[in-house]
Amino acid sequence: MVYHSPVGILFIKSSNGFINSIQFICEDESLKYNKDDSNTEVERCCIDQLEEYFGGTRQEFDLPIMQTGTEFQQKVWDELIHISFGKTISYIELSKRIKNVKAIRAVGAANGRNNLPIIVPCHRVIGSDGSLTGYSGGLQIKQWLLEHENKHKNGVNLLF
Repeated sequence: MVYHSPVGILFIKSSNGFINSIQFICEDESLKYNKDDSNTEVERCCIDQLEEYFGGTRQEFDLPIMQTGTEFQQKVWDELIHISFGKTISYIELSKRIKNVKAIRAVGAANGRNNLPIIVPCHRVIGSDGSLTGYSGGLQIKQWLLEHENKHKNGVNLLF
């Protein structure tokens, strides 16, 4: 299902009642994906919750999600969900939270393989020096998401 969000066009994919993937796509791709639009109930629910998130009324998602990954990746993704709306942590803090401080690079790689951006908030992980680092939608979108959350959580417009 294609969703035109404030941060661009998202393609939401589900199977067996679970959201499996959210991809940032361009306008040309959206035409292709619209032809194969499954439009499931869980995808419609996902869009409703994304609209609430973008509207500033939702801070946590309540969706059935499932993404394929190693046990380590699953552990990292599970921990991402525990980063509070409007907060950021560093990759080193994330590696400490999963009790593997030496796995900073692996944590970064797992974060980058998250197929559920926004829902599993990998955008809330930043560099140890406070800098923005990689994001599947691009650093401008990561910055937008962080500023959006900061604004709705703290009433502050600019984070970076």
